[in-house]
Amino acid sequence: MPRKRKLLAQLSALQRNSSSFPPCDTLDNLSATPDDNSSPKSSKYFAVEEKNPSQLEADFFNQPCISLAKAFLGQILVRRLPDGRELWGRIVETEAYLGGEDEASHSKGGKQTQRNAAMFMKPGTLYVYQIYGIYFCVNVSSQGEGAAVLLRSLEPLRGLEAMRELRSASRKAPSKLLKDWQLCNGPSRLCQAFGIDKAFDQRDLTRDAAIWMVPGDDLPGEEDVVATTRIGIGSRGEWTQKPLRFYLRGNKFVSVVDKKREREMAAMGHVPCS
Repeated sequence: MPRKRKLLAQLSALQRNSSSFPPCDTLDNLSATPDDNSSPKSSKYFAVEEKNPSQLEADFFNQPCISLAKAFLGQILVRRLPDGRELWGRIVETEAYLGGEDEASHSKGGKQTQRNAAMFMKPGTLYVYQIYGIYFCVNVSSQGEGAAVLLRSLEPLRGLEAMRELRSASRKAPSKLLKDWQLCNGPSRLCQAFGIDKAFDQRDLTRDAAIWMVPGDDLPGEEDVVATTRIGIGSRGEWTQKPLRFYLRGNKFVSVVDKKREREMAAMGHVPCS
């Protein structure tokens, strides 16, 4: 006991004479209280690194075109802007373009050009092209020579104000504030809202620091997916009527709803999951 009292006395003396007690970074950090709401959890010694969900890797993209077009539904597209802000959108509508045999595909006949080169690259490669000399559309290559999936619509999840800024900057005339469902409901609107242009062509979704995909939390079942005809492909014979567009049934962020097909699904007893 005498020894313990002696040690306590020495410690007390050191605390009274702070000038002779060297500063301790560890103690300073643990006791720091920059504001009334701070807590030990804000210290670097208690901080837990926040991690994003696992990025979708090469194996996910390496599947047949139709399979990939369906598998995209419910997954999350992430875009990191140059200023560090992140935009997140849930994929709710896609179209499959099957390559050489597909008369509506940019790679029909198996012809490879400088423009469509990304469609012949490894699965997960972005193919970005321009329509009307103004708007961009983004596709993702799949299995199959020249096959790719068009991303048609997203359900905005994070960074909606940044999306509005980007959409506004791309529109020539002043207009009303866009509602959430108007931000990404169409392939060119999606690209505007996410700041995707020709510079993203041939980028790899599994390796790029500015754009990638992560798994969605609530993936749809077969009864939730509507398979119908593609939009705006013109007269392409039998390919005009092939059900190669897929969307989440009942989702208000889809660009074009096929009510007839949905009624047919209901008549067959296909009830979407709530």
